[in-house]
Amino acid sequence: MTFDVLTTALDALRGVADGATDRLDQPTPCSDWTVGQVLMHAAGDQHAWAATVGTASMPTYNPFDPPQDAEGGVAQAVRSAADVAAETWAGVDAGADELPTPLPPVPALTPELAAGAAALDAAVHAWDVAVATGQPSPLTNPLAAQLRPAAEATADSLRGFAYAPALPEVDGDDEAAALLRYLGRDPAWS
Repeated sequence: MTFDVLTTALDALRGVADGATDRLDQPTPCSDWTVGQVLMHAAGDQHAWAATVGTASMPTYNPFDPPQDAEGGVAQAVRSAADVAAETWAGVDAGADELPTPLPPVPALTPELAAGAAALDAAVHAWDVAVATGQPSPLTNPLAAQLRPAAEATADSLRGFAYAPALPEVDGDDEAAALLRYLGRDPAWS
């Protein structure tokens, strides 16, 4: 089974990682982390998802205390994590009642929402890196609309840990900006 939203998000994460290799020290919307750390966090999260829903290995580091770099380079670490995630999710039973998650406050979700939550993590961190490094945003309006149900299923339980408090809605926001605000990110961050 292919979860298209996850495929799109993983492709976005790979793409921005490849475009950021010379800017790993840049600040990001995740104020405590550099580009390299956000990418390593995102890679670690994908390993954690793959280990939880499949048989992949957990990351060898704490994704919430990510290193700045990796042996073989950050882009390769992201590519490897995305490949493991894609392979693992390809074997997930989309008809299962629920899947476990690596999110302690949200222990289980339907397969569609679980894949959406893994995709949300990849896509939002791809956006973080893109805006921090001057790359085009991979968070399109159609992708944001696909991610919104997973955000609504998980974000409130993870506020103060993985997500900041939601920012007020702004008239005229498109789907991507509305999702970013919901997740506590400023769509105009620079």
